[in-house]
Parts: sequence; structure tokens; C-alpha cells
Amino acid sequence: QVQLVESGGGLVQAGGSLRVSCVTSGSILRFIAMGWYRQAPGKQRELFATITSGGSTNYADSVKGRFTISRDNAKNTVYLQMNSLKPEDTAVYSCNAKSSVANYWGQGTQVTVSS
Repeated sequence: QVQLVESGGGLVQAGGSLRVSCVTSGSILRFIAMGWYRQAPGKQRELFATITSGGSTNYADSVKGRFTISRDNAKNTVYLQMNSLKPEDTAVYSCNAKSSVANYWGQGTQVTVSS
């Protein structure tokens, strides 16, 4: 069973920065892609950042220019650097790993941005 564990969430003021991490139980290179999702209360879950096994990245317009997805293959870890945070970024942030046969999820980490 694939296991993903997110960490690094917390409370930050608007305009601040935060980095969250997603550690996998094995090599992240086995996955087609990994991505970050977020879900705020009353809203649909949003896929906003992805990175493929080849290292290509993509971002939703809502976070483009502010968030950066990256990885450390040796540490089996995917990171999300969040800068210029806004109150509307408040959500539970979850890591997703996509393989040819399944998608795997972590437990999520809460990010709260105060105004």
C-alpha cells in the first residue's frame, strides 16, 4: 500500500509564506505525476499544481506566480512553496500520487491564512 504523509501546514498572516511537504513510502519517480489539491469549506476540491515524473510542472491560474511545486527524489518528497498567501488560500492541502492503476492520497494538512 502506498502511503503519503503531508506536513508543514499552519497559521500564517496574509502576505506570508509557508512550505508544505509530502513524503511517500517509496520512490516518487514510479508515479506518472504528483499533484497538490486543496479544498476549502463549501467548495470543490481544486487541483492547482502538478509535477510529472519527468519534472514538468503546471499550475492553476489561482496560484500561478505564487506557488511552486518541486521535489527531492532522494528524499521521496514533493514540496509546495507558497508565497504571497491570501485569506482565500485557506484550505486543507492534500498530496496526490497518480499511477497507471490508482490514485493515492495523504491525510491533508490545514493551511489557514489570516487577514
